[in-house]
Amino acid sequence: MEHTIHYRGSAKYIASQELISAVNVAAALNRPLLIKGEPGTGKTMLAQSISENLQMKLIIWNIKSTTKAQDGLYVYDTVQRLYDSQFGEGDVRDIKQYIKLGKLGEAFVAEERVVLLIDEIDKADIEFPNDLLWELDQMSFYIPETGETITARHRPIVVITSNAEKELPDAFLRRCIFHYIAFPDEDMMKEIVKVHYPDLDKELVNSAVKAFYNIRSLPGLQKKPSTSELLDWVQALAIGGVDPELIENELPLPGVLLKKDNDMAMLQRRYGGEATARAGGRNLTRYWRG
Repeated sequence: MEHTIHYRGSAKYIASQELISAVNVAAALNRPLLIKGEPGTGKTMLAQSISENLQMKLIIWNIKSTTKAQDGLYVYDTVQRLYDSQFGEGDVRDIKQYIKLGKLGEAFVAEERVVLLIDEIDKADIEFPNDLLWELDQMSFYIPETGETITARHRPIVVITSNAEKELPDAFLRRCIFHYIAFPDEDMMKEIVKVHYPDLDKELVNSAVKAFYNIRSLPGLQKKPSTSELLDWVQALAIGGVDPELIENELPLPGVLLKKDNDMAMLQRRYGGEATARAGGRNLTRYWRG
């Protein structure tokens, strides 16, 4: 039986008490923790924080549209075996040497308990989550090519993230502990900036955060700027020596925040001529002395 864990957050990750409780409950019940939230709310960084706080190795399985559940268990390299049989290299009768464990398999055979991040599960086919149910429940899988059953030495702490691009199957959801990470409010965002850049001028941070939320509130924005873009923007403003009093009215360096043409055009209409010039890529040297 695994020891009870006590996740408390980490130095560079500000977690709400509700999120901390969700992590600890999921670990105590041996259930995967399903995390949803808009981009920039720290879903992926949560797994890194758990790894750091509990001093466990982090294994990341990045999911793509072509990813199959089998990829996380093991891959049988038939091409290499065929090559060896044609050119006489290696003992092709030893099939085990052509079996490569996937990320889930790696987590199962690890010498110590690990944190397994299954990142952006909703990118895969709709059947992908259901195909993992047995392995996540039983913590084992069978390799027919070798007749071997891989059983987890230690049950990993499983964190699964989703951007809600697809609805996940009910059978899968029933087996998870769910938590939605809301986008940080202004006060929490200031704390997040402080964690990353503790020496930045407080007035600069306050002005930048206020302008950031004003932009996010614009109706019709195609891609709202995320936390990571705010962090880049604040750093750019500091390097450029921008006067905090100018930030809200002139919005320097908008291309750090906005990445869509339509959003930039909307910003130009909102801030007028001066912002139009800067948004179009001109006069940036006025704000950049780095």
